[in-house]
Amino acid sequence: MSDMNLELYKKLYLIRYAEERIIQLYSTDAMKTPMHMSMGGEAISVGVCSALRPTDQVFGTYRSHALYLAKTGDTDNFFLEMYGKKSNIANGRNGSMHLCSLENGLLCSSAIVGSTIPVAVGAAFANKYLQNGKMVAVFFGDGAVDEGVFWESLNFACLKKLPILFVYEDNDLAVHSFNKNRRGFSHLSYIIDEYDLDMEFIDGTDTEDIYARVRMELEIATGPIFIQCQYHRYLEHVGVDEDYDAGYRNRSDFEIWYKNDPVIGQRKLISDKDALRIEIEVQNQVNASIEKAQNAEFADVNDIYSGVFR
Repeated sequence: MSDMNLELYKKLYLIRYAEERIIQLYSTDAMKTPMHMSMGGEAISVGVCSALRPTDQVFGTYRSHALYLAKTGDTDNFFLEMYGKKSNIANGRNGSMHLCSLENGLLCSSAIVGSTIPVAVGAAFANKYLQNGKMVAVFFGDGAVDEGVFWESLNFACLKKLPILFVYEDNDLAVHSFNKNRRGFSHLSYIIDEYDLDMEFIDGTDTEDIYARVRMELEIATGPIFIQCQYHRYLEHVGVDEDYDAGYRNRSDFEIWYKNDPVIGQRKLISDKDALRIEIEVQNQVNASIEKAQNAEFADVNDIYSGVFR
Protein backbone atom coordinates (compact mmCIF):
# COMPACT_ATOMS: atom_id res chain seq x y z
CA MET A 1 0.00 0.00 0.00
CA SER A 2 1.47 3.33 -1.02
CA ASP A 3 1.21 6.66 0.73
CA MET A 4 -0.32 7.98 -2.49
CA ASN A 5 -3.26 5.56 -2.15
CA LEU A 6 -3.94 7.01 1.29
CA GLU A 7 -3.59 10.58 0.06
CA LEU A 8 -5.93 10.00 -2.86
CA TYR A 9 -8.56 8.48 -0.60
CA LYS A 10 -8.30 11.33 1.88
CA LYS A 11 -8.92 13.91 -0.85
CA LEU A 12 -11.79 11.93 -2.34
CA TYR A 13 -13.46 11.40 1.01
CA LEU A 14 -12.98 15.06 1.96
CA ILE A 15 -14.90 16.16 -1.12
CA ARG A 16 -17.61 13.54 -0.71
CA TYR A 17 -18.16 14.17 3.01
CA ALA A 18 -18.13 17.97 2.62
CA GLU A 19 -20.87 17.70 0.01
CA GLU A 20 -22.84 15.21 2.09
CA ARG A 21 -22.87 17.76 4.90
CA ILE A 22 -24.00 20.47 2.47
CA ILE A 23 -26.92 18.25 1.46
CA GLN A 24 -27.85 17.70 5.10
CA LEU A 25 -27.73 21.40 5.96
CA TYR A 26 -28.90 23.13 2.79
CA SER A 27 -32.60 23.04 3.69
CA THR A 28 -31.93 25.38 6.65
CA ASP A 29 -31.44 28.12 4.02
CA ALA A 30 -28.37 29.45 5.81
CA MET A 31 -26.30 28.73 2.69
CA LYS A 32 -27.86 31.07 0.13
CA THR A 33 -25.56 30.23 -2.76
CA PRO A 34 -26.77 27.94 -5.57
CA MET A 35 -24.97 24.61 -5.34
CA HIS A 36 -23.40 22.78 -8.28
CA MET A 37 -22.33 19.52 -6.70
CA SER A 38 -19.34 17.39 -7.69
CA MET A 39 -20.61 13.94 -6.66
CA GLY A 40 -19.56 11.27 -9.12
CA GLY A 41 -16.74 13.33 -10.60
CA GLU A 42 -14.42 13.67 -7.61
CA ALA A 43 -11.73 11.43 -9.12
CA ILE A 44 -11.01 13.87 -11.94
CA SER A 45 -10.03 16.81 -9.74
CA VAL A 46 -8.23 14.60 -7.22
CA GLY A 47 -6.27 12.63 -9.82
CA VAL A 48 -5.20 15.69 -11.78
CA CYS A 49 -4.37 17.93 -8.81
CA SER A 50 -2.38 15.15 -7.15
CA ALA A 51 -0.29 14.79 -10.31
CA LEU A 52 0.40 18.52 -10.49
CA ARG A 53 2.97 20.30 -8.36
CA PRO A 54 1.79 22.69 -5.62
CA THR A 55 3.07 25.65 -7.66
CA ASP A 56 1.10 24.70 -10.78
CA GLN A 57 -2.05 26.64 -11.58
CA VAL A 58 -5.64 25.51 -12.17
CA PHE A 59 -8.83 27.06 -13.51
CA GLY A 60 -12.31 25.66 -12.94
CA THR A 61 -15.99 25.90 -13.70
CA TYR A 62 -19.05 26.69 -11.59
CA ARG A 63 -18.94 23.04 -10.40
CA SER A 64 -15.88 23.96 -8.36
CA HIS A 65 -16.17 22.16 -4.99
CA ALA A 66 -14.03 19.16 -5.95
CA LEU A 67 -11.36 21.30 -7.60
CA TYR A 68 -11.10 23.70 -4.66
CA LEU A 69 -10.88 20.98 -2.03
CA ALA A 70 -8.51 18.79 -4.08
CA LYS A 71 -6.12 21.70 -4.72
CA THR A 72 -6.24 23.30 -1.26
CA GLY A 73 -7.53 20.81 1.32
CA ASP A 74 -8.99 23.88 3.04
CA THR A 75 -12.47 23.52 4.52
CA ASP A 76 -12.48 26.61 6.76
CA ASN A 77 -12.65 29.16 3.95
CA PHE A 78 -14.71 26.78 1.83
CA PHE A 79 -17.58 26.73 4.34
CA LEU A 80 -17.18 30.38 5.27
CA GLU A 81 -17.82 31.14 1.61
CA MET A 82 -20.77 28.73 1.45
CA TYR A 83 -22.36 30.53 4.40
CA GLY A 84 -21.61 33.96 2.94
CA LYS A 85 -19.30 34.92 5.81
CA LYS A 86 -15.94 36.66 6.03
CA SER A 87 -13.38 34.48 4.28
CA ASN A 88 -10.04 34.60 2.52
CA ILE A 89 -11.83 33.80 -0.74
CA ALA A 90 -14.27 36.66 -1.26
CA ASN A 91 -16.09 37.34 2.03
CA GLY A 92 -19.13 35.41 0.86
CA ARG A 93 -19.56 37.18 -2.46
CA ASN A 94 -18.30 34.34 -4.67
CA GLY A 95 -20.29 31.49 -3.13
CA SER A 96 -20.20 27.99 -4.57
CA MET A 97 -19.63 28.87 -8.22
CA HIS A 98 -16.60 31.16 -8.12
CA LEU A 99 -14.19 29.58 -5.66
CA CYS A 100 -10.54 30.56 -5.87
CA SER A 101 -7.35 30.36 -3.85
CA LEU A 102 -4.52 32.36 -5.32
CA GLU A 103 -2.01 31.17 -2.75
CA ASN A 104 -2.73 27.56 -3.73
CA GLY A 105 -2.75 28.13 -7.49
CA LEU A 106 -6.52 28.01 -8.04
CA LEU A 107 -6.64 31.26 -9.96
CA CYS A 108 -10.36 31.36 -10.71
CA SER A 109 -13.54 29.47 -11.48
CA SER A 110 -16.51 30.90 -13.29
CA ALA A 111 -20.21 30.30 -13.94
CA ILE A 112 -19.88 31.56 -17.53
CA VAL A 113 -19.48 28.46 -19.69
CA GLY A 114 -16.09 28.24 -21.37
CA SER A 115 -14.92 31.58 -20.01
CA THR A 116 -11.91 30.31 -18.07
CA ILE A 117 -10.41 28.42 -21.02
CA PRO A 118 -8.88 31.47 -22.78
CA VAL A 119 -7.80 32.90 -19.41
CA ALA A 120 -5.99 29.65 -18.66
CA VAL A 121 -4.32 29.75 -22.08
CA GLY A 122 -3.21 33.30 -21.31
CA ALA A 123 -1.71 32.15 -18.01
CA ALA A 124 0.12 29.33 -19.81
CA PHE A 125 1.43 31.83 -22.37
CA ALA A 126 2.68 34.05 -19.55
CA ASN A 127 4.35 31.10 -17.83
CA LYS A 128 6.16 30.14 -21.02
CA TYR A 129 7.28 33.74 -21.55
CA LEU A 130 8.52 33.98 -17.96
CA GLN A 131 10.13 30.52 -18.16
CA ASN A 132 8.95 29.75 -14.63
CA GLY A 133 8.21 26.07 -15.34
CA LYS A 134 4.59 26.25 -14.17
CA MET A 135 1.91 24.04 -15.73
CA VAL A 136 -1.70 25.21 -16.10
CA ALA A 137 -4.68 22.83 -15.92
CA VAL A 138 -8.08 24.05 -17.04
CA PHE A 139 -11.24 22.06 -16.23
CA PHE A 140 -14.39 22.34 -18.34
CA GLY A 141 -17.52 20.41 -19.24
CA ASP A 142 -19.49 19.33 -22.30
CA GLY A 143 -21.11 22.70 -22.88
CA ALA A 144 -17.75 24.45 -23.09
CA VAL A 145 -16.65 22.20 -25.97
CA ASP A 146 -19.53 23.69 -28.01
CA GLU A 147 -18.17 27.22 -27.54
CA GLY A 148 -16.06 28.84 -30.24
CA VAL A 149 -13.61 30.11 -27.65
CA PHE A 150 -12.70 26.51 -26.78
CA TRP A 151 -11.52 25.80 -30.32
CA GLU A 152 -9.73 29.13 -30.65
CA SER A 153 -7.93 28.55 -27.35
CA LEU A 154 -7.00 24.98 -28.29
CA ASN A 155 -5.62 26.17 -31.61
CA PHE A 156 -3.51 28.93 -30.04
CA ALA A 157 -2.17 26.62 -27.32
CA CYS A 158 -1.08 24.07 -29.92
CA LEU A 159 0.38 26.72 -32.22
CA LYS A 160 2.51 28.15 -29.40
CA LYS A 161 3.16 24.75 -27.72
CA LEU A 162 2.01 26.07 -24.36
CA PRO A 163 2.38 24.20 -21.05
CA ILE A 164 -1.32 23.58 -20.48
CA LEU A 165 -3.47 20.59 -19.61
CA PHE A 166 -7.04 20.67 -20.96
CA VAL A 167 -9.27 18.58 -18.66
CA TYR A 168 -12.59 17.71 -20.28
CA GLU A 169 -15.03 16.52 -17.58
CA ASP A 170 -17.35 14.56 -19.83
CA ASN A 171 -20.71 13.58 -18.33
CA ASP A 172 -22.43 13.70 -21.76
CA LEU A 173 -24.62 16.61 -20.66
CA ALA A 174 -24.79 20.37 -20.98
CA VAL A 175 -27.37 21.00 -18.24
CA HIS A 176 -30.09 18.57 -19.50
CA SER A 177 -29.02 18.32 -23.15
CA PHE A 178 -27.09 15.27 -24.35
CA ASN A 179 -24.10 15.72 -26.66
CA LYS A 180 -25.75 13.77 -29.51
CA ASN A 181 -28.56 16.33 -29.58
CA ARG A 182 -26.22 19.32 -29.82
CA ARG A 183 -23.29 18.27 -32.00
CA GLY A 184 -22.88 17.70 -35.70
CA PHE A 185 -20.06 15.22 -35.12
CA SER A 186 -20.00 11.88 -33.35
CA HIS A 187 -16.53 11.57 -31.82
CA LEU A 188 -14.68 14.54 -30.41
CA SER A 189 -11.48 12.49 -30.22
CA TYR A 190 -11.32 12.25 -34.03
CA ILE A 191 -11.16 16.03 -34.25
CA ILE A 192 -8.83 16.63 -31.30
CA ASP A 193 -6.46 14.00 -32.67
CA GLU A 194 -5.74 16.33 -35.60
CA TYR A 195 -4.27 18.94 -33.25
CA ASP A 196 -0.61 19.04 -32.26
CA LEU A 197 -1.00 17.76 -28.71
CA ASP A 198 -1.03 14.63 -26.58
CA MET A 199 -4.51 13.20 -25.93
CA GLU A 200 -5.72 10.64 -23.39
CA PHE A 201 -9.23 9.17 -22.97
CA ILE A 202 -9.52 8.16 -19.30
CA ASP A 203 -12.16 6.59 -17.06
CA GLY A 204 -13.24 9.55 -14.95
CA THR A 205 -13.98 7.32 -11.95
CA ASP A 206 -10.52 5.73 -11.65
CA THR A 207 -8.51 8.11 -9.50
CA GLU A 208 -5.26 6.15 -9.63
CA ASP A 209 -5.36 5.84 -13.41
CA ILE A 210 -6.02 9.55 -13.85
CA TYR A 211 -3.15 10.37 -11.50
CA ALA A 212 -0.72 7.96 -13.17
CA ARG A 213 -1.52 8.93 -16.73
CA VAL A 214 -1.43 12.65 -16.05
CA ARG A 215 1.93 12.23 -14.29
CA MET A 216 3.24 10.35 -17.31
CA GLU A 217 1.98 12.99 -19.74
CA LEU A 218 3.50 15.79 -17.69
CA GLU A 219 6.88 14.07 -17.86
CA ILE A 220 6.94 13.55 -21.63
CA ALA A 221 4.79 16.32 -23.13
CA THR A 222 6.45 19.18 -25.00
CA GLY A 223 3.23 21.14 -25.48
CA PRO A 224 -0.47 21.00 -24.66
CA ILE A 225 -2.13 17.89 -23.21
CA PHE A 226 -5.82 17.01 -23.60
CA ILE A 227 -7.55 14.46 -21.38
CA GLN A 228 -11.17 13.42 -21.70
CA CYS A 229 -12.56 11.94 -18.48
CA GLN A 230 -15.98 10.32 -18.70
CA TYR A 231 -18.13 10.16 -15.58
CA HIS A 232 -21.74 10.41 -14.36
CA ARG A 233 -23.15 13.38 -12.45
CA TYR A 234 -25.04 11.90 -9.49
CA LEU A 235 -27.16 14.93 -8.58
CA GLU A 236 -29.18 17.51 -10.48
CA HIS A 237 -27.46 20.16 -12.58
CA VAL A 238 -27.90 22.76 -9.85
CA GLY A 239 -29.07 21.83 -6.39
CA VAL A 240 -28.55 19.15 -3.78
CA ASP A 241 -31.16 16.61 -4.88
CA GLU A 242 -31.37 13.82 -7.43
CA ASP A 243 -33.33 14.47 -10.62
CA TYR A 244 -33.84 11.06 -12.18
CA ASP A 245 -37.59 11.69 -12.16
CA ALA A 246 -37.16 14.72 -14.45
CA GLY A 247 -37.39 12.52 -17.53
CA TYR A 248 -34.17 13.33 -19.35
CA ARG A 249 -32.10 10.49 -17.84
CA ASN A 250 -32.67 7.22 -16.00
CA ARG A 251 -31.78 5.91 -12.56
CA SER A 252 -30.41 2.80 -14.27
CA ASP A 253 -27.58 5.00 -15.59
CA PHE A 254 -26.68 5.94 -12.02
CA GLU A 255 -26.78 2.31 -10.90
CA ILE A 256 -24.34 1.34 -13.66
CA TRP A 257 -21.90 4.12 -12.84
CA TYR A 258 -22.19 3.70 -9.07
CA LYS A 259 -20.60 0.26 -9.38
CA ASN A 260 -17.41 2.21 -10.13
CA ASP A 261 -17.94 4.97 -7.57
CA PRO A 262 -14.56 6.72 -7.18
CA VAL A 263 -14.68 6.98 -3.39
CA ILE A 264 -15.72 3.37 -2.82
CA GLY A 265 -13.22 2.14 -5.40
CA GLN A 266 -10.29 3.96 -3.81
CA ARG A 267 -11.29 2.78 -0.33
CA LYS A 268 -10.86 -0.83 -1.48
CA LEU A 269 -7.18 -0.11 -2.14
CA ILE A 270 -6.39 0.70 1.49
CA SER A 271 -6.96 -1.12 4.78
CA ASP A 272 -10.16 -0.65 6.79
CA LYS A 273 -8.04 0.65 9.66
CA ASP A 274 -6.49 3.38 7.53
CA ALA A 275 -9.82 4.20 5.92
CA LEU A 276 -11.56 4.65 9.28
CA ARG A 277 -8.71 6.79 10.57
CA ILE A 278 -8.93 9.03 7.52
CA GLU A 279 -12.72 9.25 7.68
CA ILE A 280 -12.74 10.29 11.33
CA GLU A 281 -10.03 12.87 10.69
CA VAL A 282 -11.93 14.32 7.73
CA GLN A 283 -15.27 14.33 9.54
CA ASN A 284 -13.75 16.20 12.47
CA GLN A 285 -12.15 18.72 10.13
CA VAL A 286 -15.31 19.35 8.10
CA ASN A 287 -17.63 19.59 11.11
CA ALA A 288 -15.27 21.99 12.89
CA SER A 289 -15.20 24.17 9.77
CA ILE A 290 -19.00 24.15 9.55
CA GLU A 291 -19.34 25.19 13.18
CA LYS A 292 -16.80 27.94 12.64
CA ALA A 293 -18.68 29.20 9.59
CA GLN A 294 -22.05 29.11 11.32
CA ASN A 295 -20.69 31.26 14.16
CA ALA A 296 -18.62 33.61 11.99
CA GLU A 297 -19.47 37.21 11.17
CA PHE A 298 -20.73 38.51 7.85
CA ALA A 299 -18.53 40.99 6.02
CA ASP A 300 -19.31 44.66 6.49
CA VAL A 301 -21.94 45.75 3.97
CA ASN A 302 -19.78 48.77 3.13
CA ASP A 303 -17.14 46.41 1.75
CA ILE A 304 -19.46 44.83 -0.80
CA TYR A 305 -17.79 46.59 -3.74
CA SER A 306 -14.23 46.23 -2.40
CA GLY A 307 -12.00 44.76 -5.09
CA VAL A 308 -14.75 44.87 -7.71
CA PHE A 309 -14.27 46.74 -11.01
CA ARG A 310 -17.20 49.10 -11.59
